[in-house]
Amino acid sequence: MGRIYGDDVLSGDWRRRPVVRPDGAVRGRRAVPEVDAEPELVVEDADSGFCGAVVGFESGAVVLEDRHGRRRNFPLLPAAFLLDGEPVTLRRPAPVPSQPTRRRTASGSIAVAGVRAQVAKASRIWVEGVHDAALVERIWGDDLRIEGVVVEPLDGIDALADEVAGFAPGPTRRLGVLVDHLVPGSKESRIVAAVNSPYVLVTGHPYVDVWQAVKPARLGIAAWPVVPPGRPWKEGVCAALGVAEPAQMWRHILSRVSGFQDVETPLINAMERLIDFVTVEPDAG
Repeated sequence: MGRIYGDDVLSGDWRRRPVVRPDGAVRGRRAVPEVDAEPELVVEDADSGFCGAVVGFESGAVVLEDRHGRRRNFPLLPAAFLLDGEPVTLRRPAPVPSQPTRRRTASGSIAVAGVRAQVAKASRIWVEGVHDAALVERIWGDDLRIEGVVVEPLDGIDALADEVAGFAPGPTRRLGVLVDHLVPGSKESRIVAAVNSPYVLVTGHPYVDVWQAVKPARLGIAAWPVVPPGRPWKEGVCAALGVAEPAQMWRHILSRVSGFQDVETPLINAMERLIDFVTVEPDAG
């Protein structure tokens, strides 16, 4: 026996020791491959015969689970496992580098990194007042700066036709107008009908005021209060909600808006149409 196994079979690394055949021939032991212990990989512990799938790691050991749901931990020793009947050395897989997440703007667009705001173009988007402008900035501000489009508040739209004529729209000077309460038969719809330039697009939403375009759930209410005809809408809303004045109410509303998901779909659709319209290249339209 000593001629076959040597003097001490336990000395040194037996996995690397040469194998002496009974006929005296000596051959080197085949190198044991290393295998990543990927989840669900089925292996057998060479010493105990426990066979199971890799389900994780604990304290540097691999956790195997057999077909009965029993789990055991095994140290990651060289050639300690059998894969398809062949000895292997399991190793913990290298962590997969996390993919950078794409930042999105408040409007839902993919943010463009490293791009500065463009110099303002001649084209413009008009909104009815400062509250409309602040809400548009909160949601679409990043997009508009990249496109170089300025949003300007009007003091109402009663003189819209004259304002449009003074703007002198053209192929490289487009104008988009966002109008509150743009519904058939309204005063706003009659004013808008007087604007017919091909370089002007007027869109709007059905809400009495841009406040109402914010989803009521964002403010913790089930619905916007119904204000009786003849009473100023903002003052009626404040009274119904127990708020002292419109300025306080508006600060509360704007603080609850962080992105497009906080406003109603008609406003989103109207703004997206306006942005597309004013950013068309001259030779494209």
